[in-house]
Amino acid sequence: MSFDIHRNIPDSRGHNAYATDPEFARLLRLYASDELVEHVEPRLSELGALVGDELEQLALTADKNPPTLRLRARNASELQQIDKHPAYRRLEQYALSEFGLAAMSHRSGVFGWHDRLPPIVKYGLTYLFVQAEFGLMCPVSMTDSLTRTLRKFGTPELVERFIGPLTSLDFDDLYQGAMFMTEQDAGSDTGATTTEARLENGVWRLYGDKWFCSNPDAELAMVLARPAGAEAGIRGLTLFLLPRRLADGSLNHYRIIRLKDKLGTRSMASGEILLEGAEAYVVGEQGKGFKHMADMINSSRLSNGVRSSGLMRRSLNEALFIARHRSAFGKRLIELPLMQRQLIKMMVSAEQGRSMVFHTADCLKRADGGDTDAAKLMRILTPLIKFRTTRDARKVAGDGMEVRGGCGYIEEWSDARVLRDAHLGSIWEGTSNIVALDVFRAIRREGTLPVLQRYLHALLDEAALPEHSSLLLTSLVDRVAGRALGQADVDADDSDVRQIAGTLYNITSTVFLAWEASKMGGNWRRLALAHLVIGHKLLPRDPLGSSRPADAALVQALLDEQSLGLEQALELCPSAQPQAEEVLS
Repeated sequence: MSFDIHRNIPDSRGHNAYATDPEFARLLRLYASDELVEHVEPRLSELGALVGDELEQLALTADKNPPTLRLRARNASELQQIDKHPAYRRLEQYALSEFGLAAMSHRSGVFGWHDRLPPIVKYGLTYLFVQAEFGLMCPVSMTDSLTRTLRKFGTPELVERFIGPLTSLDFDDLYQGAMFMTEQDAGSDTGATTTEARLENGVWRLYGDKWFCSNPDAELAMVLARPAGAEAGIRGLTLFLLPRRLADGSLNHYRIIRLKDKLGTRSMASGEILLEGAEAYVVGEQGKGFKHMADMINSSRLSNGVRSSGLMRRSLNEALFIARHRSAFGKRLIELPLMQRQLIKMMVSAEQGRSMVFHTADCLKRADGGDTDAAKLMRILTPLIKFRTTRDARKVAGDGMEVRGGCGYIEEWSDARVLRDAHLGSIWEGTSNIVALDVFRAIRREGTLPVLQRYLHALLDEAALPEHSSLLLTSLVDRVAGRALGQADVDADDSDVRQIAGTLYNITSTVFLAWEASKMGGNWRRLALAHLVIGHKLLPRDPLGSSRPADAALVQALLDEQSLGLEQALELCPSAQPQAEEVLS
């Protein structure tokens, strides 16, 4: 990373994405045991170095050389082969084999650990990896989620047959997973699915057209279909496991019709599938396919939020690096007030996202351990993350491109690729409207909001914040929860659900940030960020008022990601506590 600060364009190639992110290590020690941190930190550092150099170059190459589909061999035999660039294949090898990202939640021995690694490790590594390559992490997530769903709902025979290759670390033997759900007339309206399952001579066969299938040549896919004669709507759907090849090694009876020409995630293949009597296996109970698939989707949605958070960190890293190493008007960019304001806004959204996904990963660990309250928390936190983190990533990625300036618009750099990829998160697995409605489905049907409200109060009690911060946060939690519960009335108009879901996300992430700060041994930086969320996103603001802290040294400390004392954090606490009553009014 050598350049003349006054002449050359700053290039961060060679940085270690883990080592240059001091907050990462602090949070890891909060959410994982000392023994686990000591064991996995060398691998995080290794991946951080790869992200800053080799993986980044591989990702740029793969993006410029998207996969292609060969339907036939030269002798006219059916081939159905997707050719992927060697750069993408090398990325696959790193993610699935060398780092075991899809396997580590389902088997022991990854990194030499004696048990399955907890979610915080998997999502921490994913958070790093996606800072170089986003597209591949979709197949990685689907493989992980398919394996989870198969283990949870599949018959012992199905699990025994497929769990080995799904959790293998041998690149030549491992299986990847996919999820074939979308149809032309059944995108968000899953109940309109027309793919039919017929039981023929004791074998289930699928007939239909799946319109958007990422990783279409995966060895296994989960597919929603309606058994012949089943009732209409989602209650008639059943979940099936679809193998790419049959027991004799021949291709199953479905065809990849074409690949999609996409805005982003160009390194990874997405295609259209025509099912022509494809052999498949029932997963779970017949007629409960939507419920079983929802479990897979929720797992994948959390991973989606982790990836969006990672993209925000990538954009923030680049913006901070450029601002620290480029000069204009006789000053470094990071010393200019307007640039400081832009960087702090990027930082606030990025850290909100990180707190949400790391804390939710910890809830997932408890839910999988049998904690029923944690399971209810997962049910509401996951769509909140999917709704807001993915949308924030689009804005932060755009601001990151702007900080680099004209070069950010040039494909030699990754800003344009990151911006394109960021747009997928808020579309895939449910658009923002659908996910906002899902937040309220979780509140109305499953009673998740009172559990979340109690949990946030418990975190604030445990954090033991100074009185003003504590009272302000407590009043905001109750105000937002009260409005959301009012909106959850079955007869309420749904027009405000997006606003309320976004506000629920903001208050939840604020409490998570404040609680994390209280656990960091005297470093109150995350409480300062929590106060900024309140001022920027939760309280009414004068459109002509200043949003920049008056203390220049405090601004610089925030941008340098230094530890902050409690008094510094309190300087950023909004003083107008009564305004909490005006939230969402």
